[in-house]
Amino acid sequence: MQSADSLIRYTFANAPVRGELVQLQQSYQRLVEGHAYPAGVQQLLGELMAVTSLLTATLKFDGHINLQIQGDGALNFATVNGSHDQLLRGVARLTATPADDSFAALMGAKSYLIITLTPKDGERYQGLVEVRRDDHSLSQVIERYFTQSEQLNTRVWLHTSATQVAGLLLQALPGEDDPERGFEHLATLTTTMTADELHTLEANVVLHRLYHEEDLRVFEPVPVRFFCGCSKEKSMHALYSVPIAELKDILQQDGDIRLTCDYCLTEYVYDEEDVAAVQGYQQSGVQ
Repeated sequence: MQSADSLIRYTFANAPVRGELVQLQQSYQRLVEGHAYPAGVQQLLGELMAVTSLLTATLKFDGHINLQIQGDGALNFATVNGSHDQLLRGVARLTATPADDSFAALMGAKSYLIITLTPKDGERYQGLVEVRRDDHSLSQVIERYFTQSEQLNTRVWLHTSATQVAGLLLQALPGEDDPERGFEHLATLTTTMTADELHTLEANVVLHRLYHEEDLRVFEPVPVRFFCGCSKEKSMHALYSVPIAELKDILQQDGDIRLTCDYCLTEYVYDEEDVAAVQGYQQSGVQ
C-alpha cells in the first residue's frame, strides 16, 4: 500500500505536459504540532508545504528550495524549506490575530512570495512575486510566478483539512504547440478531482480516475517527511553573539539557559560548561 506521505510524478505520452501529486498526513501534522496556529494559518502553512514538495520535485539538482511569504498582514511571515530528497520543515509567525481565516485577511495590503533555490553546486537563485489584492489563494500566486519567471502554463490545486494536505501540479513543457488539445484539456480533467477524493484515495486511484483515457506514465512514489535537522550544537550558535556577562547573569538567575527550536519546538538546555565553551569561542574570535 502506498505511503500516506508521498509524491508521485507523471507524464503524458501524447502531450508535452508533466504532473505531480502530493499527499501529506503525518508530515503535515508534525509541521503544525504544538504551534497552536489559527485555522487559517495552519491551512496556509499546509498549502505552502504541499507547494514546496511539488516544486522540489521539479528541481534538476541536489540542493534546497525555500518558499517564504512576507507581508504586513496578521501573518507577516511563513516559510517552508525543502530538500531534493523531500525533507521539509516550516514555521509561521503572526503579529496579530487574523480577522478571519481568509487568504486576504492573512496577507494584508502588501505581501510577497519569495522562492529561493540553493543548489549544492552552482549559483543561488531567488524569484519574487507580489501577492495581489484580488488573489484568493496561494495557488493563484504560484501559477503567476511560473507565468512570469518561466513562461510555462502551470495550474496548481491545493486542498487542506485539519489533518491532511494534498496538491496537484500540472505544467506545460517546451514544445506545447496546441494547448487546447494538450495542457488545457488535461487541466480541465484535473479540475474534476475533489478535495475528498484527494484526501481519501491512493494516488494511483486518483490518477486513474482523472486520466483513464490518457496514455499515462507514472513514476515510483517518493516519500515525503518532516525533518527539522536542529541539534543542541546548532542551536548553541545563537549564544555566540550574546555577551558572555549576559549569559552568566541568566545562569545565575535561572540555573540554566533554554532555547526552543522555532520549527519543531524541541527545547535545548545549556549549563555552565556550555557557557564556558561559548566564552572560549568568543575569545578565539576576537584574537
